[in-house]
Amino acid sequence: MMRAPSTAWPSSYAPFVLMAVVACGPSAPIAAPAGDDDDEMQSEGSSGSTGTVPDEPEASSSSGSEEEPPSSFIEAPDGGNGFFECDLYLQDCPSGNKCNPWAADGGTYWNATRCVPIADDPDGAGEPCTVDGSATSGLDSCGLGAMCWEVDAETNTGVCREFCEGGFDNPVCADPETLCGGPRDFPLCLPVCCPVEQDCPEGQGCYPVSYTFECAPDASGEIGTLGDPCEYINACDTGYACMGSSMVPDCGGTIGCCTPFCLVGTTTCSDLDPRMECSPWYEEDRAPHGYELTGVCVLTE
Repeated sequence: MMRAPSTAWPSSYAPFVLMAVVACGPSAPIAAPAGDDDDEMQSEGSSGSTGTVPDEPEASSSSGSEEEPPSSFIEAPDGGNGFFECDLYLQDCPSGNKCNPWAADGGTYWNATRCVPIADDPDGAGEPCTVDGSATSGLDSCGLGAMCWEVDAETNTGVCREFCEGGFDNPVCADPETLCGGPRDFPLCLPVCCPVEQDCPEGQGCYPVSYTFECAPDASGEIGTLGDPCEYINACDTGYACMGSSMVPDCGGTIGCCTPFCLVGTTTCSDLDPRMECSPWYEEDRAPHGYELTGVCVLTE
């Protein structure tokens, strides 16, 4: 999980079939096919037999900590019509309304869908947006097929992100600069980034979130380089990953320590410490196109 500035930032993502025209360093000679749709998440482990990253450390923010969101729906507290009032893919609400996720129990995580009015002058994908009440109310200023994401709990402002298209079994994104990710039951088209090149806006880093990489606030503070202890995905400096303590040389952390990202086949890691090598982040033949050579520095066996 990641340390985040908003109580609305999700920390449990689904591993979807990912297809996008992205590049992260030099591409491999042959683009690798997307992975199978199973329960493995790259945020929970690196590839190969070198070990795993910390097991879903709990998210944290300046306003408190969060537990992992549920991975399935729960029944509305009033015993209403069930889990789905509407379909996010079909957007089958009456004219003037849209289907949006919301927290049926009044909590901080989305667990149901409902039809809500579309704003008179709706905000488009990628534009700033506002929510009414809370980040999980389902009421926002985004247009049809989008929701307000990355909401700041203090200002109730965020960014509109489009829902994935296609269907639950084969979600896709029309924008080639995005991949289908986000909460398992409410997949969104989210921008991707390169952990080696670190192409995120100032103050953010490119961190592993589920099967891919996304920009998130750099919450490392005064530490976050090789060997520094970490407990969150974004508790390391930009360009570093929080890996299991047994994978990083001279790690003093009980959960994990920071170590650099790298390009597979380079000597970046061994130059830092001869005990390390650049291990592929993804398992063989499972890397999204453009990420075939993305790796992380870990101890050799």
